[in-house]
Amino acid sequence: MKTLPLTLAVACACAANAPLPAQTAEPARWERQARRVTIVRDDWGIPHVHGTTDADAVFGLIYAQAEDDFDRVEMNLLNAMGRTAEAEGGARIWQDLRIRLVTDLDSARALYRRSPPWLRRLMDAWADGLNFYLYRHPEVHAKVLTRFEPWMALTFTEGSIGWDIERVSLRELEAFYGGQEGGAGGRAPGGGSQGPGDQERHGDGPGEAAAGGDDGLAMREPSGSNGMAVAPSNTAGHHALLLINPHTSFFFRAEVQVSSDEGLDAYGAVTWGQFFVYQGFNDRIGWMHTSSGVDNVDEYLETVTRRGDVTTYRYGGRELPVRRSSVTLRYRTAAGTAERRFTVYRTRHGPVVRAAGERWVTVRLMQDPLHALVQAYTRTKARDLASFRRSLALHTNSSNNTILADADGHIAYFHSNFIPRRDPAFDWTKPVDGSDPRTDWHGVLSVDETPHVVDPASGWVYNSNDWPWQAAGPDSPRREDFPAYVEAGGPSARGRHAVRELSHAHGWTSDSLRAAAYDPYLTWFERTIPALVRAWEAASASDPLRERLREQIDSLRGWDLRWGEASVPTALAVFWGDAVSRREARAARAAGVPVEDYVATRAPAPDLLEALAAASDSIAGGFGTWRTPWGRINRFQRLTDDIVQAFDDSGPSTPVGFTSAVWGSLASFGARAYPGTHRWYGTSGNSFVAVVEFGDSVRARAVTAGGESGHPGSPHFDDEAQRYATGDLREVYFYPSQLRGHTEREYHPGE
Repeated sequence: MKTLPLTLAVACACAANAPLPAQTAEPARWERQARRVTIVRDDWGIPHVHGTTDADAVFGLIYAQAEDDFDRVEMNLLNAMGRTAEAEGGARIWQDLRIRLVTDLDSARALYRRSPPWLRRLMDAWADGLNFYLYRHPEVHAKVLTRFEPWMALTFTEGSIGWDIERVSLRELEAFYGGQEGGAGGRAPGGGSQGPGDQERHGDGPGEAAAGGDDGLAMREPSGSNGMAVAPSNTAGHHALLLINPHTSFFFRAEVQVSSDEGLDAYGAVTWGQFFVYQGFNDRIGWMHTSSGVDNVDEYLETVTRRGDVTTYRYGGRELPVRRSSVTLRYRTAAGTAERRFTVYRTRHGPVVRAAGERWVTVRLMQDPLHALVQAYTRTKARDLASFRRSLALHTNSSNNTILADADGHIAYFHSNFIPRRDPAFDWTKPVDGSDPRTDWHGVLSVDETPHVVDPASGWVYNSNDWPWQAAGPDSPRREDFPAYVEAGGPSARGRHAVRELSHAHGWTSDSLRAAAYDPYLTWFERTIPALVRAWEAASASDPLRERLREQIDSLRGWDLRWGEASVPTALAVFWGDAVSRREARAARAAGVPVEDYVATRAPAPDLLEALAAASDSIAGGFGTWRTPWGRINRFQRLTDDIVQAFDDSGPSTPVGFTSAVWGSLASFGARAYPGTHRWYGTSGNSFVAVVEFGDSVRARAVTAGGESGHPGSPHFDDEAQRYATGDLREVYFYPSQLRGHTEREYHPGE
């Protein structure tokens, strides 16, 4: 570690927070562009941004984002560039190093210079909008980024809740590179750890009921999404319908509309700091992304040899040099700023991320930020299925599936947009031999070669982060038609629920699709509650748990498996499900079956009853009695603008009826108790919900978690909390005529 002298460190820290040193001509140029932009705030505080050109619209969009939550804009960009430690200290060093293994800031600068002129104009406008905001708001103190550069947009092209590189274990990354001081070499062969990583992964992908956590026994909270599309043949109005329902951490995205005189007109959810609507719609087409269970990130076992200062790895009978590069990371300290320099290693496959016995492990994943940004932006301007498919031809939406509907009546499901072509003889779910040329990638599968379905006879498509083999009921893609690596996941309780809703209804309307999105049935308990009841019935009369749990069993036996604020069985079932899953997770993993299946068919009867006793005690300990309605426990609360929220039982909060998606609820609310609280507070799940109908005009209803603004003093900080908790979607003002009478303010950026 290299520590800067105290006087220099303090000077650097002061400089980092100094006012933006705008160049003489810049403010006048910014002012001119601002006059070409109009921002209309509706009565929910949502910005409707219009610019003369697309670049003007981008300028206004990012300015509006900065107005609403500059802190989140800055922190998302720091994370994307591997610079969070500069704001939050040395504990973030390994997170930053992981990012910098695949994001080189000098390369981003060069890539910006090679970008097509139209895209450079957008990136220029993006940086100008943020810099103009800081210029106009000297009271806002950036943590690190006091000046934004256009190339920075190329580091943040993934709008999803998590990125492919986040599958790399921080613990094992530190074990490999942690011994370095001042640029010393990495671990020698044989010096690393081996075994599974810490199971970090974006989305919920294939295993929303998988075991996780430090002890390997806790249920992991899903953070994926729901997408549904219904064809005109299956709707009452003969118009295509689309459900947009991302499950992310709360306040991860803003709700916006952005339009221009050059054909841009997109509405939906934009990730703070980006200039494209990630999940949304225009007047002709809508798109929804769900985290995919695709296997498209591969690990390679590298056989390395060290001779003095030269390190080689074996490939195809040859010894090739391991490439070295230097990464310098700065981090905040109590005295100012310090830095640490790492020598990182790479082979033809990618960066070294850990050791496994005598070998090093490299990771290979998609790295194409320029085309990723092009695809993310151009799909918002698609006018029909054909033009949307042209954007898919770039193959850079790696971690997500897509659900689509359009005004021409088409609906479609497209699986992950980046699937490397590989030899199916290998098990790609495990590290493969990097010395064997047969493990090389050979381009990518085309859209037609990947699981997808367009206009199925069933009249619907969906995805809930589960496998694609039931995406359209009987008209789904067939598993046997594709290599195993296109999907590493399986079915889920939430997926079964979606199919249950879509398979048994016809004549869909916007209202019935909204109702389906909030249907309270909890599929996880379909088989597990009967198993619990059977265990109680089989218990001997002398078993003390038989009498102690009689009333609880009666409550659950009479339950309709539907969540609700006033429901006592919901609370009891959720606490029991959590307790029994922790008890049985290790055995389920050893048996190679999902926890749900193990609890329903194999768990010892005493375990089921003891878990119910523990759940009853837990509820009673926090609330006085196990007969506590779910809504008294499960709450939405937003007290401060902190990115990591704090919760307080004495503060105002809103009851929420829906549960974690673990239990099969389509509407998801990931909540738990926190230090000092008895109540459970949500931090993830439903973050933006929209139901869209495409006809001669587009009509939509939507809700955002909490509210549009990140400022506690704003009326729009939590004005949507009650609507959010009850699924009461409000009208979307897409057209100027709809905004009449619903406008709070109209202005140009900077006014």
